[in-house]
Amino acid sequence: MLAAVTGRANRSQKDVWWYVRTAIFVLACFPFIMMVVGVVQNDLGADPARTLAQDSGRWTLRFLLLSLSITPLREMFRLVALAPLRRTLGLYALFYATVHFLVYILFLLELRWSEIGSDILERPYITVGFVAFLILIALGVTSSKSMVRRLGHRWKPLHRLVYLAIVLAVMHLIWILRTDLFDAFFYGGLALLLLCYRLFRSVSKKFFKPLAG
Repeated sequence: MLAAVTGRANRSQKDVWWYVRTAIFVLACFPFIMMVVGVVQNDLGADPARTLAQDSGRWTLRFLLLSLSITPLREMFRLVALAPLRRTLGLYALFYATVHFLVYILFLLELRWSEIGSDILERPYITVGFVAFLILIALGVTSSKSMVRRLGHRWKPLHRLVYLAIVLAVMHLIWILRTDLFDAFFYGGLALLLLCYRLFRSVSKKFFKPLAG
């Protein structure tokens, strides 16, 4: 009897998470669909390439911030079930970062491959954006359970690079927007809050646990 009840509870929980993941997938894909629709309908303003680059960059940053917000929400409100969403949202950040990079290659550089290296080396905003992109690729590749097991104790230090990625992404946005800095400071403020929370948590664990013991 107890086994049957437990089995039904597990199935019910799996069903809930299936609906949650499906909803997140639909919502996460919606901005990309709207970008494609904008391209097809030629409805992206006077500079479509710049609009696509800015939109995909903003969504990369938004999903990064959402991913980083999972831990504070989980810890402050004891929502343990949120934990798997951090990886999911992080992978969507990587997806939009890839779209952002492809827009840069296809529409801004127009496949002039010889200019990629010089852009990365000579333009600071391209440099920091590219480094952030490489970090997200590394985190995405090593985000599976099998990679967690394979990397062992090295996995956590590697994935702490996401904090560097968010800082570089904000710097990239500030350089791109230049005069229109509201978005950059808004997202930068959110990133600062999330990073300060992690710093406070780390310091608290280091100094207050020995006192409690």
